Amino acid sequence: MPARPTVRRSLLVTVGALAAVGLTAAGCGSDSLSGGSGSSSSTTSAAPSGSADASLKAMLPQSVQDSGVLRVGTNAEYAPNEFLEGTTIKGMDIDIMNAVGAKLGVKVEYSNASFDSLITGVTGNRYDAAISSFTINAKRLEAVNMVQYYNAGTQWVVAKGNPEGIDPDNACGQAVSVQTGTTQSDDDLPKRQEACKAAGKPEIQVLSFDSQEDATAAVVQGRSKAMLADSPIAAYAVKQTGDKLQLAGDVYDAAPYGIVVPKAETQAAQAISTALGEIAKDGAYEAALTPWGGENGAVTEFPVNPAAS
Repeated sequence: MPARPTVRRSLLVTVGALAAVGLTAAGCGSDSLSGGSGSSSSTTSAAPSGSADASLKAMLPQSVQDSGVLRVGTNAEYAPNEFLEGTTIKGMDIDIMNAVGAKLGVKVEYSNASFDSLITGVTGNRYDAAISSFTINAKRLEAVNMVQYYNAGTQWVVAKGNPEGIDPDNACGQAVSVQTGTTQSDDDLPKRQEACKAAGKPEIQVLSFDSQEDATAAVVQGRSKAMLADSPIAAYAVKQTGDKLQLAGDVYDAAPYGIVVPKAETQAAQAISTALGEIAKDGAYEAALTPWGGENGAVTEFPVNPAAS
């Protein structure tokens, strides 16, 4: 899951419930909890199927039970996890959340907003939950509950054939693109910069972009020599650009993604955790991952507030 675009156009779109299969993303795992402005655009999933568990719905806030709607914030800038295709929000996270909503017996209403506004949107009761490739970390757990649902690491991407011979472990002096506000931007690259300085080498030329799409385009266009992003996003970027890019090095620093829930709503967090376990058993979880190539990040347990760094 972080400063991402702060201005959006309002729109109303519909995404399917359960593991809706979309067509074709930010790792959004930043350590920031800062608030952000930014308009939001809402989308509402279809009505849940007959697999709803009434006992789980009863664990949700009374306002959600009464309305039958779970308000979920996301930042649709991080394909294949959450992104806009035309006027429709799609992605792996969206399919997972729709399956959870169906199990809870509620409709899921998405608000597409700036990434750095999502956690404060949850704490401020704008959203009942948020899903947007949020890496679970200790700083976030101070403010909200987080329910683990996936595992992702960091991956580097270079031009096809790696003509510049980029080594992720020795990128000093190279132009490297990244999405602003991600763990890669806020944690990974600063550490690499310090290593470059300590070795007396030139600093990495960091090109920071509000959207992952722009960070990827910089490599395709040759403006940067490499980029780094969450592993599923990097792999998807390579796939979408055909023969223009390739992965470089191994996936590292794997960490869990979490669905964000207000700190006080411990029962709701547990309901989401249980719903995730149930969709894992009935196949909807796997069905949500497979179209996006997300199988390698699947988890078998969905704890609330797991230990985090």
